[in-house]
Amino acid sequence: MMFPSPGQPMDTEQLRLALNDANIPALLMVLFQLTGDRRWLESPYQPTATRGLGDHASGGLPEGRQEEIRNAAARAIALWNDGQLPAVPAPEEALLRELMTICMGEPIPDEYAGLMSVEMGFTEPEPTADGIKRAPQEVDEFSVLIIGAGVSGLAAALRLKQAGIPYEIVEKNSTVGGTWLDNRYPGCGVDTPSHLYSFSFFPRNWSTHFSRRAEVAQYMEDMADHFDLRSSIRFETEVVAAIYDNNDQVWRVTVRNREGKESERVANAVISAVGLFNTPNIPNLPGMKTFRGSLFHSADWPENVDLTGKRVAVVGTGASAMQTVPAIVDRVDHLYVFQRSPQWIAPNEDYFKPISKEKQWLFENVPYYRLWYRMRLAWVWNDKVHPTLQRDPEWRHPERAMNAVNDAHRKFFKRYLQEQLEGREDLQQKALPDFPPYAKRILLDNGWFAALREPHVELVTESVSAFLETGVRTASGQDYQADIVVLCTGFKAQTFVQTFETRGRSGRTLQEVWDGDDASAYLGMTTPDFPNFFIMYGPNTNPPGGSYIFTAECQANYIVQLLLSMLERNVAVVECRRDVHDTYNRAVDEAHNKMVWRHPGVRTYYHNSRGRVVTNSPWRVVDYWRLTRTPNLEDFHLEPIRQNGGRKEQLANGVR
Repeated sequence: MMFPSPGQPMDTEQLRLALNDANIPALLMVLFQLTGDRRWLESPYQPTATRGLGDHASGGLPEGRQEEIRNAAARAIALWNDGQLPAVPAPEEALLRELMTICMGEPIPDEYAGLMSVEMGFTEPEPTADGIKRAPQEVDEFSVLIIGAGVSGLAAALRLKQAGIPYEIVEKNSTVGGTWLDNRYPGCGVDTPSHLYSFSFFPRNWSTHFSRRAEVAQYMEDMADHFDLRSSIRFETEVVAAIYDNNDQVWRVTVRNREGKESERVANAVISAVGLFNTPNIPNLPGMKTFRGSLFHSADWPENVDLTGKRVAVVGTGASAMQTVPAIVDRVDHLYVFQRSPQWIAPNEDYFKPISKEKQWLFENVPYYRLWYRMRLAWVWNDKVHPTLQRDPEWRHPERAMNAVNDAHRKFFKRYLQEQLEGREDLQQKALPDFPPYAKRILLDNGWFAALREPHVELVTESVSAFLETGVRTASGQDYQADIVVLCTGFKAQTFVQTFETRGRSGRTLQEVWDGDDASAYLGMTTPDFPNFFIMYGPNTNPPGGSYIFTAECQANYIVQLLLSMLERNVAVVECRRDVHDTYNRAVDEAHNKMVWRHPGVRTYYHNSRGRVVTNSPWRVVDYWRLTRTPNLEDFHLEPIRQNGGRKEQLANGVR
């Protein structure tokens, strides 16, 4: 559990100033844990439910009630700092669920108490089914190769290090960060609150509610440094191929350094942490090579490109375009935005707001406050919305919404769009989606509507079909002159583990097994014919909302627990059973068939060429946490260590 230690000098004036900026529902929970006084859990102090995606800092309480809570909290925090122990240091699950329900002003399902008890540090997680915390002594004969040093790779590395399992990371770039290192387009940042888009075990005092790319990249650097992970990373090294050696029960991985020299690494297990958004989706359009201006993908933004006074065409209206357009609108002479289909956009008053010094002080100095603040974000941004994604067979308007609540969200978003584009009926018609909310990822308004209203901005509701020497041509044959074309066309997210050749036991590649873009894996992590090979951010693990970092932590814990169980039982190989894999993926597809992502007429990067949803998880966060909490060895075929050489001889030239 991470909170400050008492006994440090506390400036009472600073405390009062900070409490004036506190989130009242979170502070109310702190007050109860410190005092144990149940009157703070009852009327008239109970907060109301959060509407939308805002902070709801007042909890819906009148100022007088808020001040009572602040005053009582000031006294309780001062007593705690003087040495008085918290009355409720670690709530039991039943009490925790009650506290969560009061804190959010709405019922929280029972199963969330177990998840949040672990997340908030009130309960120690069980490392494995047998309580194994570290590998046995013969672990020096076993090693793991991680491919990629982004969010997933760092999460896996830390768990392996904590478990005492030798590992090495191979990273193509010169430092850590993954997608946050690669993507440098203007306005790039998170669209999930910063305090949620962070590792549960490594908090940070973020400068803004929604951090920009540079701060997120620095956070990844700081995490690697704090846990001393860099010494195990081989930078500027690219994986060419990973081939399973059935005779020696190992993976032989060909890597290439920056000079182009290739060498072989040998490992018992391989973790692919190359991510979902690593290969830009660049359309192959006529005339691209003859275009005389600057043409680049948003993920390959030139460092010194000058937009001043230029005619700029942005192709796409997804997340990267949504961030880029407002960031460059004041620098260009004319801006064309080419929209294949519109997006639902949500308001958020905190998007550009810095986090005040007072709020940061609370995170650093008040026990439990950070935990409750993050818990509130987790509920609002993760599973609260999940029921609205489900198809109600009795709903009378399936063409516009999935259910009554989804329709209410649609009306809210539509009203917001009309307010932001008031007086511009032309833009209202162009920007209004004709599909239910959440069929595509909801985007946050970071100045998008304001940018579209600018007189030098034109929203073109056609796709680009060809390039001219001096611009682009749309599908209807309309020409647009442009000096610079930015492709905000996303990534090849449907073809997983595509940056290197991967051959399993049978000699077939992953792409052959998956028939190109029809990827599937048990729990999104492992597939038959590829023993001891694990995929992070694999098929059907993109969360419906909120932060992928939580998913990465679940996957890292699962993989390392499985490896620990192997070592304990002297097992050399685990390979997912075909029946287990197939049963799981049938459940995934059946769940998706009832969800908004299969709404007729909607195509996104979620779907493969067959229309199957291959990127998104149909499960709630709490479901995936439960599924991955403890591996079941009965889900795998097991192979003992063969007697022809043993691990030491097999790995004489392996990962160290």
